[in-house]
Amino acid sequence: MPKPTEEDSETMMRNFKLIVFLTVVIPIVALTFFLEMRFEAIEDEIQFLEPGTRDAARTDLDALPWHPVQGQTLYVPAYSHIFHQSGEPRLLTVTLSARNTDRKNDIVLTSVRYYDTSGKERRSLVDKPLRLGPLASTEFVIEQKDKSGGSGASFIVEWKAGQPVNTPVVETVMIDTSNTQGISFVRPATVLEETTQNNGSATAAAPDKVGAAE
Repeated sequence: MPKPTEEDSETMMRNFKLIVFLTVVIPIVALTFFLEMRFEAIEDEIQFLEPGTRDAARTDLDALPWHPVQGQTLYVPAYSHIFHQSGEPRLLTVTLSARNTDRKNDIVLTSVRYYDTSGKERRSLVDKPLRLGPLASTEFVIEQKDKSGGSGASFIVEWKAGQPVNTPVVETVMIDTSNTQGISFVRPATVLEETTQNNGSATAAAPDKVGAAE
């Protein structure tokens, strides 16, 4: 059997590379392209709404559409920053989430106010009463760069309903992912006052957590 020449060896190597390219490289490139297109399609299908979005289930009102028969005033703790290591502040993004848990009836957020550590009101987050349809939710965000609230910040949230409803879930979510080790935690609301159905008057309530368990 004649010994392969150098030209024959180069031809065999080129053929081997071509086979590898056709059987390995091209399928990998095709699979990568397919997965990328699939991920883009999934991202397009995912519903993402900016905080405070208004739509058919979340609408601003000029006035209450009914005489309120139920409602609450809620205190919701928030932490614009917490302290870590040697007492250094770690800034957090705060999201206030309000969820109507009633499957049939609307509720209306009549007031959402943000307070700092000293108890001073920093700003109101709703200009008009905000209607939440059945099972609808809304959010209010205090950005991480906003230091005005401090470690003892809070929200006072007032809601009303024109008929007996399930009490909403109102809570704050604090998060920071700027470092290699992220941090997040949730705080539920506490009932300060409750509007009764019998006489429509506001009465002080014993502290009661509204929302997720700690």
